[in-house]
Amino acid sequence: MLTECPTPVILLKEGTDTSQGVPQLISNINACQVIAEAVRTTLGPRGMDKLMVDGRGKATISNDGATILKLLDVVHPAAKTLVDIARSQDAEVCVEQRELLVKCAATAMNSKLIAGQKEFFSEMVVEAVMMLDELLPLKMIGIKKVQGGALEESHLVAGVAFKKTFSYAGFEMQPKRYDQPKIALLNVELELKAEKDNAEVRVKSVEDYQAIVDAEWNILYDKLEKIYKSGAKVVLSKLPIGDVATQYFADRDLFCAGRVQEEDLKRTMMACGGSIQTSVGSMTDDVLGRCEVFEEVQVGGERYNFFKGCPRSHTCTIILRGGAEQFMEETERSLHDAIMIVRRAIKNDSIVAGGGAIEMELSKYLRDYSRTIPGKQQLLIGAYAKALEIIPRQLCDNAGFDATNILNKLRAKHAQGGMWYGVDVNNEDIADNYLACVWEPSIVRINALTAASEAACLILSVDETIKNPRSSVDGPPGGGRGRGRGRPHAH
Repeated sequence: MLTECPTPVILLKEGTDTSQGVPQLISNINACQVIAEAVRTTLGPRGMDKLMVDGRGKATISNDGATILKLLDVVHPAAKTLVDIARSQDAEVCVEQRELLVKCAATAMNSKLIAGQKEFFSEMVVEAVMMLDELLPLKMIGIKKVQGGALEESHLVAGVAFKKTFSYAGFEMQPKRYDQPKIALLNVELELKAEKDNAEVRVKSVEDYQAIVDAEWNILYDKLEKIYKSGAKVVLSKLPIGDVATQYFADRDLFCAGRVQEEDLKRTMMACGGSIQTSVGSMTDDVLGRCEVFEEVQVGGERYNFFKGCPRSHTCTIILRGGAEQFMEETERSLHDAIMIVRRAIKNDSIVAGGGAIEMELSKYLRDYSRTIPGKQQLLIGAYAKALEIIPRQLCDNAGFDATNILNKLRAKHAQGGMWYGVDVNNEDIADNYLACVWEPSIVRINALTAASEAACLILSVDETIKNPRSSVDGPPGGGRGRGRGRPHAH
């Protein structure tokens, strides 16, 4: 006896799009391969740059994989997952001797736009990182870009430097250099407030009105007098410092700057000591910072405030010079990469040879290991070993070398025990990259392999994607295009 098929129960909202099974897996793999294709040509010293233009027409030229992925507006769900994992690599991401750190920094810049100046910048990067405290906080290295001039005019300031902020009349009368000054760091507004905007006051006579005006002036002058009597010579505030206050400080041989960015104010506090005050009620000596020299200097077309010889100088600033804005932005990204590499090298005192050497050695090890396993795992480990060869192959492709020829040489060399042999981009050959000082911290490669393995497992474990229809605000939902799930029928 035939039984009637039960009516399918539909759980998803109308317009929900689902796709599943093998086609979904293949779609995910293809999407991830497109992402890989987008960044693979940037690999190595001969890698190409990408020009990305956003919706507002802002152009960015970059060779940095993390930056490229950040600027690509990836909408495919599986590919988006891959991008998120790749971007997490940049945030994490032997070697105590300075020359080794310099070589690590130079290797990081090999593939960048500033490869020609890598000796100059790698010294600067190592010096900058060495100035930080044991925790090596990245935000304590400021990078300020000043257009104009040559890259070689860039320099490192042991302390804090930031661009001159907005200033009022009377500013030019203030001194522009002090030796051994005390520094007041404030989060206080030093200007007359138009109280009519904040409150309603009803007065019956001109004298009453004058008393209110006088009170406002007295409040401001009281604040200014307390700052002056504290002995501070340089006054910095996150909030505005108005024209009355500027003139007051100029008359008394003080320098002031209002609207200082919070990040710059905090770096000044870290370098010079003291603490940021939210009122001027207790301007005691212990809340003031100190440095050997404060000066305001012309850098290119900008004026900069420099604090040098700071007692607690666990912070520094790189003043970056150069031409086009995009070029300077890419230089800043390159320096950021090198700083991250040096920080990791200090924290983790183990290094490996780059240029595809470590990948070839791991590939050889895994290929040998796979032959000791009888089950299907042999195929998986063999495939992983083969995948690792993509790095040296891509280095060769990007440099225009015969990849097959060089990989054959590398396989032979690694089989004979040449553990650190990788691609020699300068001579179209293979070389011992450990001796050639092409180095990377081990932790960087470990993190990359771990993240790549996790990404592959994650993407292969997804066999269905369910897209919810957009809300009615965005427009009517599309028709259901799921497999075997049409629109629900009325029963």
